[in-house]
This record gives sequence, C-alpha cells and structure tokens, in this order.
Amino acid sequence: MALKRMDNVGIVVDELEETIEFFRELGLELEGRATIEGEWAGRVTGLGDQRVEIAMMRTPDGHSRLELSRFLTPPVVADHRNAPVNALGYLRVMFAVDDIDETLERLRNRGAQLVGEVVRYQDSYRLCYIRGPEGILIGIAQELR
Repeated sequence: MALKRMDNVGIVVDELEETIEFFRELGLELEGRATIEGEWAGRVTGLGDQRVEIAMMRTPDGHSRLELSRFLTPPVVADHRNAPVNALGYLRVMFAVDDIDETLERLRNRGAQLVGEVVRYQDSYRLCYIRGPEGILIGIAQELR
C-alpha cells in the first residue's frame, strides 16, 4: 500500500477567529468548522476527555489543508509559537504566492511581521518568513519565471 497524500497540517491557536481571517487574507478558503469532543477523540490524541474547536482551511487548488485547533479542554500545556527557525519540531508552513510584495502588504495589515528579509534564491524564487497571528511562522515564496 502506497502513501496517497498529505491531508493537512495542524496548528493549535488561542484566537481562532483572528487566525481564520489571517489565512483567508493569505488566500485560503474556510472549508468547515466543528467542535470535536468525546471519548473517541481522546483515544486518538491520547488526551482523554477533550473538547476542541477546529477550522479546516483549504488552498485554492484544493490539494492542501491547514487545520486550526483551539483547545477548550484540556488546557494547552506548552507554547512553541515564538521558537526560532532552528528549533526542534515544527518549523513553518510554506505557501506559494503570485506576488510576494502584494501578499506581504496585505498580511502586514493583519499584523504579520517579516522575520528577516525577502531574498532571492538564484533565478528560481523570492522568499521570506513572516510571523503571523500568535507568532505562527509562515514561509511565502514567489516563483520567478
């Protein structure tokens, strides 16, 4: 049996509404929202009794998803949002955009902060890292043609 696809990347947040609107501004579409709870969910995560609000965001091509989760119970136990890019574990989510300058301008209006600077990688890409809502590290890249 072969791997079929990567379904989604999950990010835990405090402010679900603000984060949804940030990723909408980036260009993702809200696919759906739900509250996940019950014994079955706790068996999957190993957290026992849990209650989580989730929002599933989809890229315009329909191939990739970002699952935003806000834990109601149990409470969040660790915070890695402001870890530097060389920290172990989650690094960042990278998105391809048509125009990096225009995208940065829109996202700055929603509080995004440039981590370093926009750089050119050979004749292939312009790219950068930004901190989005709650310090989430996001990469954006513009393919050069």
